[in-house]
Amino acid sequence: MNRAEVQLYVTGGTFDKEYDYITGELYFKDTHLHDLFDQGRCTVNLDIKTLMMVDSLEMSDADREIIIHNCKSTKLNKIIITHGTDTIVESAKKIADANIEGKTIVLVGAMIPIAFGSSSDGFFNLGSALAFVQSLPSGVYVVMNGRCFNSDNVRKNRKTGYFESLDS
Repeated sequence: MNRAEVQLYVTGGTFDKEYDYITGELYFKDTHLHDLFDQGRCTVNLDIKTLMMVDSLEMSDADREIIIHNCKSTKLNKIIITHGTDTIVESAKKIADANIEGKTIVLVGAMIPIAFGSSSDGFFNLGSALAFVQSLPSGVYVVMNGRCFNSDNVRKNRKTGYFESLDS
C-alpha cells in the first residue's frame, strides 16, 4: 500500500451538502470526496478523514480546536481542509494563529453543492487546492475561484460571491 502524501480533513460546508427534493432543504449525508478524486483520476495518495459535517455558520470554536488538533497531530505536512465558505476565513486565521510550523494547510470550499453536478464549483476548487497544497511553502491558505490567498489577506465578497484579497 502506498503511503499518503496529502492529509485531507472533511468538515462539511456546502461542499458536501445534499438536496432534499421533497422539502427543498440542504442536509449532510456523507462526503463526496472519494468519488470526486476517483472521477478526477487522482493519483496522489490521500488520507481522507471526516472530522465533522457542519455548516460553517454553525461551526464553533470547539470545532476549530478539533481541526487545529488534527493538523498538529498528523505526520503529513500537506493538509487540505474542506470547509463552508461563510466562515472559512475565520477558521483559516485561527489555524494560522495556532502557529503550526512546517506544514502547508489549504482550506477550500464551494459555493454550490457537489451534488448539483456540473454547476458546482467544488470540483474545480478541490483540484486547485490539491495543486496548491503540493506547490506552496508552509503556511495557511484559502483557495477559491482558481486563486490562492494567504490566510491574513482574504475575504469573501458577499456582494459578488467571490473571494478576494483585502486590498482589492
